[in-house]
Amino acid sequence: MFEVDVDSARLKSEIAAFYAGFGVPGELLSAFESSALLVPLTGPEDRVFTVQTGGLAWLCAFTGVQEYAQFMTARGVVADQTYRFHTFLGRRLREYAADLPEPTGVAVDMLGAAPMTFPPEVSEEPPTDGGRG
Repeated sequence: MFEVDVDSARLKSEIAAFYAGFGVPGELLSAFESSALLVPLTGPEDRVFTVQTGGLAWLCAFTGVQEYAQFMTARGVVADQTYRFHTFLGRRLREYAADLPEPTGVAVDMLGAAPMTFPPEVSEEPPTDGGRG
């Protein structure tokens, strides 16, 4: 067994503050963007793992190995299989999600005790019809 060091203490603290009712949205987002997070990879080409729920795609990210293992256990892991992941800064995950063709958010510690989502930015303006009335 090897140890993976991710720096997500500030993010965990800001999430705890959010759940306690005194979180500051700007601080939460800043902590997310500067945190190193584990991101599961899937398939032979090591694509970032996403799930579809509520009509949106969500990139799954985890604040540590324990949270990642909890998620994989809930999904029914196979003991002999290797589960790959990569470490990304939250900022890079948001940039990647924003560049995808469909609205995609980032879900942190999805099945943990304190999950947090960072939804995609969606335009409030209705689509134009190209000038046709």
